[in-house]
Amino acid sequence: MNSFLLSLGLSTYNAKIIQLLFDGSVDTLYMVLLSTVVSIIFGVPLGVILLVTSKGYFWENRTFYSVLGTVVNALRSVPFIILMVAIIPITKFIVGTSIGTTAAIVPLTISTIPFLGRLVETSLRTVPYGLIEAAQSMGASPFRIIRKVLLPEALPELIQNFTLTVIVIIGCSAMAGTIGGGGLGDIAIRYGYQRFQLPIMIMTVIILVLMVQVTQFIGDYLTKKVDHR
Repeated sequence: MNSFLLSLGLSTYNAKIIQLLFDGSVDTLYMVLLSTVVSIIFGVPLGVILLVTSKGYFWENRTFYSVLGTVVNALRSVPFIILMVAIIPITKFIVGTSIGTTAAIVPLTISTIPFLGRLVETSLRTVPYGLIEAAQSMGASPFRIIRKVLLPEALPELIQNFTLTVIVIIGCSAMAGTIGGGGLGDIAIRYGYQRFQLPIMIMTVIILVLMVQVTQFIGDYLTKKVDHR
């Protein structure tokens, strides 16, 4: 890509900066996409478990719900930058290193799963209980009600909350750059803060804002597509 930029008549310095921002953007997208997928895989079941074990639902268990809810709240209470440092041994155990974009995915997912779990629980609570009772009266099992009633009916809210989760991950991925997490945050710290190159700092902020805007646009579009109420 660098030779292509030079062929466009750009100076070596400008070509290097564009290449740097391009690589940082790709690294950020890699962290955000993978963290989002893993968070959804674990966060959605966590939210469903929180709902169905709460008062009035299929498998009501106040003790289990209280313990699980406390753990979820505790993880949500830890600031991301502190969590990232605190779990360095776990990160090294899982990916073999605590530095770089792949390493940053571990704290990003650990931080996001409980956050998304609560959002999923909240989304599922928007489903009118009358629909659940109607499904139960027709002999539907709890698993069938979850798959055929709760998740489909709450889909617009779920998509909105997935969108919010992606935006939170984008912000945290930039924060990960402060301790070697890579991506646009790392570029902003190294060039904008340590070397006082303000234009590079501004460009990283603009790219991050664009990522958030595009994410929100896609989330709003998908919500309108599935919301038939």
